[in-house]
Amino acid sequence: MTFPADPGDLALSSVADETAGVRRAAHSARIMLGRAFVAESADYGVLLGLTLFIVVFGLLMVLSSSYVDAHSTGSGDLSKFATQAAYALVGIPLMLFVSRLPVRFWQRISLIALIGSCALQCLVVFTPLGEKINNNTNWLHLGPIVFQPSELIKMALVVWLGTFFTRKKDKLRSFRETLLPALIVTVVPLALVVKGGDLGTTMVLGLMLLGVLFFVGVPLWQLGVVGVGAALAALTLAFSSRNRTDRILAFLHPTAADPNGTGYQILQAHWGMADGGVLGVGLGNSESKWNWLPASSTDFIYAITAEELGMIGAILVLVLFCALAVVLLRVIRTSPSVFVRAATGGIFAWIIGEAVINIAVVLGLFPVLGVPLPLFSSGGTSLISTLVALGIVLGFARKQERRDDGMVTAAAAPRRRTA
Repeated sequence: MTFPADPGDLALSSVADETAGVRRAAHSARIMLGRAFVAESADYGVLLGLTLFIVVFGLLMVLSSSYVDAHSTGSGDLSKFATQAAYALVGIPLMLFVSRLPVRFWQRISLIALIGSCALQCLVVFTPLGEKINNNTNWLHLGPIVFQPSELIKMALVVWLGTFFTRKKDKLRSFRETLLPALIVTVVPLALVVKGGDLGTTMVLGLMLLGVLFFVGVPLWQLGVVGVGAALAALTLAFSSRNRTDRILAFLHPTAADPNGTGYQILQAHWGMADGGVLGVGLGNSESKWNWLPASSTDFIYAITAEELGMIGAILVLVLFCALAVVLLRVIRTSPSVFVRAATGGIFAWIIGEAVINIAVVLGLFPVLGVPLPLFSSGGTSLISTLVALGIVLGFARKQERRDDGMVTAAAAPRRRTA
């Protein structure tokens, strides 16, 4: 004999089910929220933290090094800093957005991006839309927008090379089928940048190519051939211009350089750094930035940093870029993907190569080239393009690995220690 259910028991059961459902929903929401705010790997967190710290440090030094020049031009004491801060406010969210894009996206747009960036560079060197500054035709005017297409070429080139070597991963040792086509395509953007007279960017593009070739595992003899060819081409270009030749001679014979001409900028940089000593003259107290040192907030911002913050500040900048290099190398070493190794290797050569060249120029170890200090120097196109490039690497540095075909695979579990 069955009895009807007690209405009170049914009500209690219904309340219990609803409570359990609420608990499950809250638990799921907590997990999703945690995933949104917790870095997915140690490399991701370190790379993001380093990038943000360098950008903020750079903004501080741009503020200090630029307000005198901005005041003298009548544009407002904080105009250059405000412009650079605005670029950072655009570039950082863009970097985070780019870090969420899958590998397959970059593989699909790589060729279009390379063709498009080269087309913009053609507008620079073959039409009146290009602007010449400091003997380099490298800026494009499109209405109120002014930018450097050569920075876009850097991003497009590493993505295209990554995609190309991914497709040729089984033929990496073949010069005719792999290296030769890659060189032929790479020569096109290089020639367009050379046409604009920008030797510094040309050298960085060459370093990027060598970085990609090295990290994808091209045979060393092929890498050596490309390296020797690139060095000979760089020397030829360096002595093809009277202005570049004078700068090289000033580097080779600094005591004989005209202190009011080719040797002026380096001398002012060295005097400023010497004044800084170990502890520096204090933030904002540089004398070099009072219209003594040209490009004090761009190519020679490292000299202002060393003067105001001393040897300690100069070493801090070196440590930051060394740490950035280590994280990029870790991403390369831990990834099984040819695309990730190629793209990250190119970005590594780009950012670390620019930093090494810039600091070497300021220290007098390299002729003046006009290469900025990445993430640090004043310059909107350079800052945004570098942040986007690091956003691509942030996408690679996640806990989940992506194979060459774009499929997502779970990251390997850490090995347990045995007694």
